[in-house]
Amino acid sequence: MTSSPRLVLAAVCSGLALLACGPLARPPAPRAAAPATATAIVTTGHPEASAVGLAVLRAGGNAVDAAVAVGFALAAVLPDAGNVGGGGFLVLRRADGTATSWDFRETAPAAATRGMFVDSAGVPVPGRSTTGHLAVGVPGTVAGLLAVHAAEGRLPLADLIAPAIRLAEGHTLTVRASGLLQRYRADFAATESASRLFVRPEPWQVGETFANPDLAATLRRIQDDGRDGFYRGETARLIAREMRRGGGLVTEADLAAYRAVERPVLRGRYRGYRIITMPPPSSGGIALLQVLRAVEPVPVGALGSQSPAVLHRLGEALRRAFADRARYVGDPAFARVPAAGLVDSAYVAGRMATFDAGRVSASLSVQAGRPAAGVEPTETTHASIVDAEGNAVAFTTTLNDYFGSRVVVGGAGFLLNDEMDDFATAAGYPNTWGLIQGDVNAVGPGRRMASSMTPVIVEDPAGRLFFVGGSPGGPRIISTVAQVLLGVIDDGLGVQEAAARPRVHHQWLPDVLYAERGVPETALDGLRARGWAVEPTDRFGAANCILVRTNADGTRTLSASADPRRSDDDVEAY
Repeated sequence: MTSSPRLVLAAVCSGLALLACGPLARPPAPRAAAPATATAIVTTGHPEASAVGLAVLRAGGNAVDAAVAVGFALAAVLPDAGNVGGGGFLVLRRADGTATSWDFRETAPAAATRGMFVDSAGVPVPGRSTTGHLAVGVPGTVAGLLAVHAAEGRLPLADLIAPAIRLAEGHTLTVRASGLLQRYRADFAATESASRLFVRPEPWQVGETFANPDLAATLRRIQDDGRDGFYRGETARLIAREMRRGGGLVTEADLAAYRAVERPVLRGRYRGYRIITMPPPSSGGIALLQVLRAVEPVPVGALGSQSPAVLHRLGEALRRAFADRARYVGDPAFARVPAAGLVDSAYVAGRMATFDAGRVSASLSVQAGRPAAGVEPTETTHASIVDAEGNAVAFTTTLNDYFGSRVVVGGAGFLLNDEMDDFATAAGYPNTWGLIQGDVNAVGPGRRMASSMTPVIVEDPAGRLFFVGGSPGGPRIISTVAQVLLGVIDDGLGVQEAAARPRVHHQWLPDVLYAERGVPETALDGLRARGWAVEPTDRFGAANCILVRTNADGTRTLSASADPRRSDDDVEAY
């Protein structure tokens, strides 16, 4: 791979764009997407993380190097979602068109049991799977970032972690960060380690410096010792000690045994565009392909993707996809997940055979289908990266809820996830996101919980890189990504407009169609006339996406989204 002699870079984050041409610059950030002249783009959930990724590309790193540096930087500047105490997925499309994915989803500790979150009557104990030490799964982010770097990176790992160390030693609090720290003050006060890091008598102020020396020390151990700097030695001992202190289950043996897994990507097509996405334990890739196949027979471009007819079909497609998710998606190492059968075009057509264009279905009448048996080997944040050579990374990482379990590892300075709630913690009961799940996703030692994260890369009908994207938002990630794709493919929108446009969401149960404020009233009236129970919601998701247009002369025009739902002046977005 070679670097462009005249590299034009753009770093984008949540409504902010930082542009650089030649030496790395830090001008005031306009509220706009990245410029069409960029040859390489980084879009993340925080301006400092975007700047880190941009600097790595400018130093000669590739898209994987930038993703690794961004991943560690987010642990310092975005503690509500960026993490080393959680997990995630990464999809990579190389410049030559080959692709792979990395699964670094958290796993259940060896001591986990099926009934660990219920009382003697089998009823979930409130908060047990969402807050505190018992909610924590074995973290995978560090293993994943190190594994993908070893396989695909170019620059030294130490150089990629160094920016995160500097940010952990001190960075400026944004409006959103200071607001969230104040909003969750009571939760942090419940544990000694979180209280020591985040709680003080006076509120955190915008523009002041936040320092986390314990996290800086943790990152230095990873910088010096690689995997053993986290999964063995001092950091592992600190995690295990924190678990014992609060009654958690993760042990040093669990940490030493954890491995990231490289998996073949899941592929599909939509109107000739080639979809490259994440296989199980992600449910997002399967559901995305199901929804796109279900919508494809409709002339979305002629009707408009926000017309009542299209939104009606989209809602019914989501209903069926989430019913299948509940029945079939779990850890492929422990369950037969019929991924190929679930995304087969004939199967999806059969699922939509009961669709009525004039009337809504009832969720209780829509159960999981029967796909062919073939098996193929929300607090969350997403980053999309395209380098000048055409390598592309879609990278989603998560703690699950805001600030995860709200447990900070004493002496190590990072928050731990509450991903155990993403298992089916009790039959027939919803998790934090309202999802009803089946036994295929039951708690079990060493299992990876199902996820809705949907990192995706799309090629145009000629096989050229076209789109890189993903979003936070729990199960609403799936509907977010699907509607951004409908916007750019069917409606011909720019990526910023497609990401900013209001969305709808349905997840089978509860039997409600959520509609963001701003969905056209004519569309809502048409949906209600068909029998939909429409529930308004302020916002969901925050799509960080890149659109690549190939010009007649073979040059590329790049643009990126800065989703206004997570702008710095809005701490309520999720």
